[in-house]
Amino acid sequence: MTDSVVIERILDAPVELIWKMWTESEHFAAWYGPMGASIPVAKMDVQVGGQRHICMAMETPNGPMQMWFVGEFVEIVANERLVYTESMSDEDGNVISPAQMGMPEGSPDTTQVVVELAAVDGKTKMTMTHVGVPADSPGAGGWGMAFDKLATYVAAQ
Repeated sequence: MTDSVVIERILDAPVELIWKMWTESEHFAAWYGPMGASIPVAKMDVQVGGQRHICMAMETPNGPMQMWFVGEFVEIVANERLVYTESMSDEDGNVISPAQMGMPEGSPDTTQVVVELAAVDGKTKMTMTHVGVPADSPGAGGWGMAFDKLATYVAAQ
């Protein structure tokens, strides 16, 4: 069975606002990534077959580091469901293998992110599944921190 991270959150905002957080570059860049990370590049052509190109930058004990990701939107149901693929890449969008990034052997070249939204009493139930990422991985921890940032960002909107 493929490893997956599954995180469910109730966010104190309407579904339409949470949808924008996932589909509008300026909003996505404001919350995505773990604490301490910034998103200097977030290009997203949100349509089926549309491409995404994301840069995550952070300071590490060894100095500044950037991680680039590319993917394709494969399913879009406005305000309900967003599915996209994700692969590590270089700055130019060329896919690179997880091994080249120092990831464990057997890490998939491409993963899939599924975001499901549902209105619940004026709030949004958000379920995110990242297929191909182990539940106990640093990536899973990064998602948890990102969703904490999302909740704070949404509260300020």
